[in-house]
Amino acid sequence: MSINATYTSLVAVGDSFTEGMSDQLPDGSYRGWADLLAARLATRAPGFRYANLAVRGKLIEQIVREQAGPAAKMGADVVTLVGGLNDTLRPQCDMGRVRGLLEEAVETLAPSCKQLVLMRSPGRQGPVFDRFRPRMEALFACIDELASRHGALVIDLYGSAALGDQRMWGVDRLHLTDEGHRRVAEAVWQGLGQAAEDDWTSPLPAPVPPSWLRRRVADVSFTRAHLLPWIGRRLTGRSSGDGRSGAHFSPEHGEGFWITPADPANPGPVTGWRRLEP
Repeated sequence: MSINATYTSLVAVGDSFTEGMSDQLPDGSYRGWADLLAARLATRAPGFRYANLAVRGKLIEQIVREQAGPAAKMGADVVTLVGGLNDTLRPQCDMGRVRGLLEEAVETLAPSCKQLVLMRSPGRQGPVFDRFRPRMEALFACIDELASRHGALVIDLYGSAALGDQRMWGVDRLHLTDEGHRRVAEAVWQGLGQAAEDDWTSPLPAPVPPSWLRRRVADVSFTRAHLLPWIGRRLTGRSSGDGRSGAHFSPEHGEGFWITPADPANPGPVTGWRRLEP
């Protein structure tokens, strides 16, 4: 892949990881690595177009049924697809079905774009991660095989010790912090052939171990605010994404829509976006 290649459009497909949780802005909206990547790519291509169709909590079947088709119709230069990890975290997970659905998504998206980007997602270090590691690695093996067959690019975040550092993860322990998202954006940026701006794999400074009391307070807060609601949704068959659509998806028309830098005369940095009307 050529260095400094120009891409004129990007569509992002997936779940909360691509939606941008927990990179929260002051107005309560989420930004995330895909938005950061789009803003950087836009500085290289006047008239750049971007659409993020990702929705938190979505399983791979929902991503295939609700996002893959609309994304393919948009005909983007670059499409990113990250999905299946939510499935691996469910108590009952049919990995054969997950692999089949992921293959369906890739077969839909790969022919529609110049470059399909897949990922081996990062995992937060700790006992919970270790419990689900075999399923995750089975998912990643499938991703590698599909990428080889369909000419997709794989960004290996799973192998990054820095992104596994607990300090890269938000208080819900499921989503990356703003620094984590920034590093993912840099990893994809480099994977797309752009010149490196920093080392996204560089380790964080040595941590200062928190006191026993501080750890216990954090555990109690996490359990009340995040773990118990998550368990409640699993028991009742609900999802955090119920009733939501992607940031740039029109439920009324059943299709995605483009946004573009608000100031087309300014090569960057992008300070705002506007919707492109059909």
